Amino acid sequence: MRSLATLLLALVTVSGQAQDRATLDRIIDEGKNHSQAMKLLGHISHKIGPRLSTSYGLDNAYNWTQKTFKSFGCKNVHLEQWGEWPVGFQRGKSSGKMLGEHARTFEFTTPSWTQGTDGPKRGKAVLAPRTKEEFDQRKDQLKGAWLIYTTPPPRVMRGQNPTPEQQAALDLQKAILEAGILGTVQASSNELVITSGSWQDKTFENHPSNVSITVRKSDMEAIVKAMDGLKPVELEFNLKHTWIKGPRKFYNVIAEIPGSTKSDEVVIVGGHLDSWDGPGSQGTADNGTGVTAALEAARILNKAGAKPARTIRFILFTGEEQGLFGSREYVKQHANELSKISCVFIEDGGANPESGTYGLASMAPFLQVIADISTAAFPELPMKIRTVDRMPRGGGSDHAPFNQAGVPAFFWDEEGTQSYTFVHHTQNDRIEHVPANYMIQSATNEAVAAFVMASVPEMMPRETPAQ
Repeated sequence: MRSLATLLLALVTVSGQAQDRATLDRIIDEGKNHSQAMKLLGHISHKIGPRLSTSYGLDNAYNWTQKTFKSFGCKNVHLEQWGEWPVGFQRGKSSGKMLGEHARTFEFTTPSWTQGTDGPKRGKAVLAPRTKEEFDQRKDQLKGAWLIYTTPPPRVMRGQNPTPEQQAALDLQKAILEAGILGTVQASSNELVITSGSWQDKTFENHPSNVSITVRKSDMEAIVKAMDGLKPVELEFNLKHTWIKGPRKFYNVIAEIPGSTKSDEVVIVGGHLDSWDGPGSQGTADNGTGVTAALEAARILNKAGAKPARTIRFILFTGEEQGLFGSREYVKQHANELSKISCVFIEDGGANPESGTYGLASMAPFLQVIADISTAAFPELPMKIRTVDRMPRGGGSDHAPFNQAGVPAFFWDEEGTQSYTFVHHTQNDRIEHVPANYMIQSATNEAVAAFVMASVPEMMPRETPAQ
C-alpha cells in the first residue's frame, strides 16, 4: 500500500494546485476522526423517519436538510420545484395482531396511497372464496371479516386484456370487496414485507376504499394453523392512513460550495430524499445513507476550508422511488447547462461502504486517484475501479438520467457485511442495520471524490457519441 502522502502528491501532480495536498489532509482527518455522519443519519431515521413522496415526512425533510446545509456554510441553498401530484398520503402508526389463545403480533405492510381502517378494526379471519359458487354460499359470513388469501388475489397489468379465467377471478374479487369485509390479508413470499404503491388515478375525493394487508409468511402460517382449530380466529388491524388534499408540490433540495476559478463548471454529489414508508421502516438505508453522505461531505469540505476550482453542487432528489422523477426533471430543466457538469456521484446502494465504481478507460485515471486516496485512508475498506466499454444508459437511481443525457454519472458500488435485500423497501430499513464505520467511509469518500473532480485541471472526459 502506497503511503497517503505519496498519493496526495500524485494528486497535486494531476491537479497542478499546491494547496490540494493540505486540503485533502484536512478533509480526511475531519471525515475520519470528527465524523457527524451517524448523528445526521440518526436525525433522518428517528426525528424525521420515512419520507414518502407527497407526505408530511418529506416536507419535514425539505426543511431540515436546507437548514443543515446552511448551518454547514453552503451557499445558494434552495428548493427547486420539478412538479406536483394531485394527492398526498401520510402513514401514521399501524398495528396488527391475532387475538385469543393464538395471540401474535404481526409484521406487515400495506400499499402506500391506500385506505386505512379509521381506528382499530377487529373481526374474524375467513378464508377467501375461490369460486363464484363458493362466494354465493358463504356471502353472509364475509361481512365484518378479515378475508384471508393463502395465494395472492389476481392482478392484471394496466392496459392488458384479461383472459376469460382472469376476468372471472377479477369479477369474484370485486364481489368480495363489495360484501362488507374489513379488508384482505395475504402473505409475503418470505419474512420480508415489501412496501410499494401508486399515487396515479387517485385524488383526495376519489380513491379506492378497500384495505389490503400483506403479512410475513410465518404470520400467515400462524393464522392458517389457528383457523384449523375449533374456535373462531380474530384479527385486529389499526391503520392510520391520512389523505392529503393536493396538489402536492415536489422539490429537489440544492446547496453549493461555489467554485473559486471555474464556478460555471459543476461537480454534483447526490442521493434521493424520498423513501417508502412501510410500518417499521425509517427510510435509513434507502436512502437516508445517501442523504447523509451528501450532507456530511458538505460539512467536511466546509470545515476543511476547501476552495475547489469548480462548484460542488449537492442535490437531494425526490420522487426517485416512483420513477426517478426529480433527477429526470432536473436534467430537462437544466438542459442548457449539462455541458458544464463535469460529473455526478450518486450514493444509493444501501448500508455498505463505497467500494468503487465504473468508468470508461478515459475516465479511469481520475476515478483511480479517488479510489487510491480513499483506500489509503480506509485500508480495511478498499476501493476498486471497473473499466467499462460504454457508460450505462439505464439504472434504478438518479445517475441514470444524467448518463442518458451524456453527462458522466457514477453509482457507487457497495460491498460489506450488510444485505441490501434485507432492507430494500422492507420493514428492516432501520438505522441499527447501518455500521458506523461504513457510513463514515462513504461520507468521507464523497468529500474526496467531489474535491478531486472539482480541483483537477480538466472536466471528466465525455463518452464519444455512437456514430
